[in-house]
Amino acid sequence: MAALILAVSVFIFVLAYRFYGDRIARLLKVDRNLPTPAHTMYDGIDYCPAKKAVLFGHHFASIAGAAPIVGPIIAASFGWFPVILWVVLGSVFIGAVHDYTVLIASARHKGRSVGEVIGVHVGALSRRIFLIFLWLTLILLISAFIILVAQAFISSPQAATSSIFFIAIAVLFGLSVYRWRAPVWLSSLIGVILLFICVVLGWYFPISLRFEVWCVLLLLYVFVASVTPVWILLQPRDYLNSFILYAVVVLSIVGMFAAHPDIKLPLFASWHMPDVGFIFPVLFVTVACGAVSGFHSVVASGTTAKQLDNEGDAKMVGYGAMLVEGLVAVLALLFAAMLTKDEYKGLSSNPIDVFANGAGFVMSKLGLNANKARSFATLSVSAFILTSVDTATRLARFAFQEFFAPKASETASILNRNRYIGTLVTVAASAALAFSNKWRVIWPLFGSANQLLAALALLAVSVWLKKTGRRGIYTLIPMVFMLAVTISSLINIITRSTRSGNVSLVVIASALLIMAFVIVFEAVSVFKNRSGASSGDLV
Repeated sequence: MAALILAVSVFIFVLAYRFYGDRIARLLKVDRNLPTPAHTMYDGIDYCPAKKAVLFGHHFASIAGAAPIVGPIIAASFGWFPVILWVVLGSVFIGAVHDYTVLIASARHKGRSVGEVIGVHVGALSRRIFLIFLWLTLILLISAFIILVAQAFISSPQAATSSIFFIAIAVLFGLSVYRWRAPVWLSSLIGVILLFICVVLGWYFPISLRFEVWCVLLLLYVFVASVTPVWILLQPRDYLNSFILYAVVVLSIVGMFAAHPDIKLPLFASWHMPDVGFIFPVLFVTVACGAVSGFHSVVASGTTAKQLDNEGDAKMVGYGAMLVEGLVAVLALLFAAMLTKDEYKGLSSNPIDVFANGAGFVMSKLGLNANKARSFATLSVSAFILTSVDTATRLARFAFQEFFAPKASETASILNRNRYIGTLVTVAASAALAFSNKWRVIWPLFGSANQLLAALALLAVSVWLKKTGRRGIYTLIPMVFMLAVTISSLINIITRSTRSGNVSLVVIASALLIMAFVIVFEAVSVFKNRSGASSGDLV
């Protein structure tokens, strides 16, 4: 049964990429001959064209952290059927459309963030509100993920060793491709071989350090990763890391067909869970990155758009990467569904273990050692969390600099020009939140904030399409749905937090609601007052 569900999901994703992806490309008027910001604004630091395969690896590694694994496994408490429906349909019609359209929109706006698109087509106030909201959300993500990676390195010292070696290999890969002009295929082959050698070395030479030491080292690393040229560390590290998850996904798919495991969790459990609430909106917010994620729009319009060599590459990078992430979410869900109800209750508090155990089981059917396979799956997840952290730090720096960007008649300030200041402020704020442990208090809001980012990104794209004379129905309907999900979720959080006396959550959730309503109100005004393209609009 699990193998059949997986086969149907893969078939739907392939069809969606071939046909629906092409429809979105026509809507966007993708033009291979239109120069991208990677060329027109090349600076060798942030703006730098990348080969399609390399950019796909960077983008996929940046967006596919732990969320597409953790979310579907937790949401499986509602039953596996509603989760698989949302993962597959959400990825095809909302998540992949969201990522693809934002990537092209950013490329048409000098590789700037969604905030800039909002500023151009909605209003300056909405732009500033969005950038503040974005920066604060990224600070929360960085602080939480620094803690999670440090904990993962303590529980799995071999993963720490491998991750350190990965950084050195990434630098060598970047130098070989961009400085020594070695062929990408040869550099990739050598890099992947070295990557898997590092995995083995990690098993024999684990590094054990105290929690606080790992946190400081990780904060120093993300600072360096944010300010160094993207081609020398961030892009090659993400690209090479992606091969680890590719290996886990491919081996798990083949192992799934070899094992033919049964589905043991119930198809549908309940419309309501006592601790979390009703299936709408909780399931949709919980699955998060497995179907659609606002963080993807930040990556697409942050680092990816600045490295897009050709608009023709955007379908594979934007639409395709989300479908592969949807496939990861399907696997994670199936690994949870292979458990009995009692087994699931015992393991659901640690979704990474559910994924690792499931991957280890199906890979063992291919003749691999089950314990080594479980360790490899755990390493892949921890590696991807770290790639999300260093990308998020760079994105937060972009948001900080864009917030202080001058108007046309003004001179750029040091806060806008200097990448070190924006990075230092970002890392310092993340460190303060992480070490104070207050991130735990507001973390329940992250799912809603992340989905709200997606709704606002779809809103920005819809307004852009409207003002440039194109049909926005393919983004407008998903935007309305995501707004309904996030507003319902925030109201749910405010209600529950009021009852429990959690003032912090009430205040922050209310602030998010107000910010969203201000931006939506300005956007609706634009829809009412403008129609068709004008000479001042960007293409």
